[in-house]
Amino acid sequence: MSTTPDENAKRGTGPHPLRLRDFRLLFIGRTLSALSEALVPAALAIAVVLTTGSATAMGITLACATVPRVALMPLGGVLADRFQARRMAMSADLLRVFTQIFVGIELLSTSPVLWHICVSQFLYGVASAFSMPARSPLVVGTVPEWARQRANAAMGFTKGAAWVLGPALAGSLIYLVGSGWVFVVDGMAFAISAGLLAITTVRHVPAPPQTIRKDLATGWHEVAGRRWLWTSLVAHSVWNFCAGILMTLGPVIAILHLGGESTWIWILQTGGIGLLAGSLLASRIRMRRTVMWANLALATYAIPLLLLAAHAPVALIIAGYGVAQAALGFLNPTWDTALQEHVPADRLARVDSYDWLFSLAAQPLGYAVAPLLAAWWSPSVPLTGAAVLVLVVCLVAGTTPSVRGLISGAPAEESEPTPDAVSG
Repeated sequence: MSTTPDENAKRGTGPHPLRLRDFRLLFIGRTLSALSEALVPAALAIAVVLTTGSATAMGITLACATVPRVALMPLGGVLADRFQARRMAMSADLLRVFTQIFVGIELLSTSPVLWHICVSQFLYGVASAFSMPARSPLVVGTVPEWARQRANAAMGFTKGAAWVLGPALAGSLIYLVGSGWVFVVDGMAFAISAGLLAITTVRHVPAPPQTIRKDLATGWHEVAGRRWLWTSLVAHSVWNFCAGILMTLGPVIAILHLGGESTWIWILQTGGIGLLAGSLLASRIRMRRTVMWANLALATYAIPLLLLAAHAPVALIIAGYGVAQAALGFLNPTWDTALQEHVPADRLARVDSYDWLFSLAAQPLGYAVAPLLAAWWSPSVPLTGAAVLVLVVCLVAGTTPSVRGLISGAPAEESEPTPDAVSG
């Protein structure tokens, strides 16, 4: 029996979302934004170290960007739900045009001032707090429901590609024209991204007017009222905590015991390739219980943790990290799709902000804990402990009844009821 294009679309077999004008504009703009974000860490680190020669200064600069990003993330979700997500993302990009070009001009001067850079990075963190919760509503507002999985996979792929290419591109630009011009180029890319958002049509479901406190409470109740959601968030937070441990101790083991800097670079590059492969897989494979399988796949992060703890052969560590990052690449778009499917559109940004908040807060905790535990015992102890922790928590999260019972494509009411907005 033949089928119409509309019927094929409903089954998820319609044209790729990149053929849709508004998503195509969004995709190009978000690609530029993601690449701009990926340029920052390497360029900023080199700029601050060359300017001050101080590790303390580097830590202060990073904190200036991280603290407002974490602290203001829930507020960013409220504003994205209350106003248009497109306006929030566009405003955030425009603010980052100012911060990055200002830092570029500062570095191009003969005597850059550290506190000027710190203030700019603080504002950059504020912009990120308002931009990140708007990403999921932007997808919902530019593609039909049947195309969300493929749209999220495309966005995940470009983000992974940006983080693979970003450091190398930053290094090349620094070598050719200097770190100051990297920030100028970065600001220009954010300007183009903002311009593309300005001509993109994004559907918006406005949230009912209420106080900011009630808006925050409503978003939190959306999370707490869904067992599958908060159970998964616990697993994702634990994963990020364990990733912080690996990213702190992994370079030490790789550089001092497993062959030097090139070993760690190979590990990271393979992880980036795995991230891209996982995103591609998410665009092609369809499962009834995608959140369950994605959470279970996250347990593979125990593999590189255990291999590093045991000082295993380098080839095994590289392969293990590639597999673990492929699981992350698969989870990100499938998780975004699940949120978009089961959370009301007028509350999606707030839920997404809490998701980001848990993730961003957990990884720095791993950064802080790892060296302390390694000093008390040895690096193998926290790495092994993290492996056991991420394995157990992700397996438990993936097999809980609420997660196993979440069916992709089912209406929200069939999975778990949506709590009413908080009143009074």
